[in-house]
Amino acid sequence: MKTSLAQEPWVRAPDTLAIMEALRAGAREGEVVARFVGGCVRNSLFELPFDEIDIATVLTPEEVTERLQAAGLKAVPTGIDHGTITGIVRHEPFEITTLRRDISTDGRRATVAFTDDWAEDAARRDFTMNALYADPDGTLQDPLGGLEDLKARRVRFIGDAHARIAEDYLRVLRFFRFHALYGRGELDPAGLQACAEAKDNLKALSAERVQGELFKLLGAADPLPTLRAMTATHILQEVLPEAQHFESLDRLAAIDRMTFFEADPVLRLGALVQGAAADMALMADRLRLSNAQKARLLSLVGDEFKIVSYLSIREVRRAAYRLGKQALMDRIMLHWAADPKASNGVQWRALLAMAESWQRPQMPLSGADVMKAGVPKGPLVGEVLAEVEDWWVEADFIEDEFSIAERLKAVVQAKVF
Repeated sequence: MKTSLAQEPWVRAPDTLAIMEALRAGAREGEVVARFVGGCVRNSLFELPFDEIDIATVLTPEEVTERLQAAGLKAVPTGIDHGTITGIVRHEPFEITTLRRDISTDGRRATVAFTDDWAEDAARRDFTMNALYADPDGTLQDPLGGLEDLKARRVRFIGDAHARIAEDYLRVLRFFRFHALYGRGELDPAGLQACAEAKDNLKALSAERVQGELFKLLGAADPLPTLRAMTATHILQEVLPEAQHFESLDRLAAIDRMTFFEADPVLRLGALVQGAAADMALMADRLRLSNAQKARLLSLVGDEFKIVSYLSIREVRRAAYRLGKQALMDRIMLHWAADPKASNGVQWRALLAMAESWQRPQMPLSGADVMKAGVPKGPLVGEVLAEVEDWWVEADFIEDEFSIAERLKAVVQAKVF
């Protein structure tokens, strides 16, 4: 494993150098005023991608703002109450946070005070692997033994696990999520016990924070072992009592790994909690899912189309038109996961490709066409149009204008005359 980030492209990128140079302006020789911290350090050591570059600094938010602006860079007070300024270089954001220590906590939020002590800042973080810093030149700083834990792929709380959890109950879910993403083997016993003892406090968390952690965990390459550990400690039952179909999720995740598909947390949630539409809707509302996410979960429910690996192209087109492309693809994935015959994988993948490439055709008739054919304005227009559309779909979206006109004429005669 790497012992320095000096050769990481993002460390040497012009935008990163510009931010660090701006923060160092006026510093004494040898003084380190800013270091990289968090996900960019941790994930770079794991050789994994990350979303943003976080920087910790001894400078106050006001000093950060002054130095960035003096260098001609934009400074946005995105979280100034907690010491965070977002520096922007050519549209590239860098989150810059003043070193902090906790004054008081209540399990949901903390009151903090700024400090210039790197050890204090490290001590208030959650896991040792998140208390790794890197100097501007990429040199690693490891005040709490996080590098050894990271090498061992061991997610370990800093200091007393009970105390860290009492500061923020979300750390219970983060413990499992980090293990799913970065851990290996058994979970840290002390952390696991502390999480189990704190499970009743999860009720104090907002639905949005719980949802965020669940989705990140479900996005892991192999989330099942961690979910089983959460079940054994009765933690999963506290946040997702609907979770029942572990084998379905396991097979779906295995397909993703085998095919190099990107993990889809919404679909994986649907696989894990398969059930009646009413129950799915209640769960979606409790977790504050978006309308689009809720609708997608509900679209998994139903058996109006028989999904098998040997569907014809015509049957795929018809199902895609009725269900929608995304819903059909989701159902194909779930039925693929439920298929005990591994050799059918080639067929399932072909079906998925067919559904993904399908373009929804435009219904060739409108209500105006129906009225021109002699149907008076009113509900009957919709009835006629729906019947012709059913025929058109069954005819595999026929494009022959004469045939469509003849069908419309026949339906109108049957319903009007």
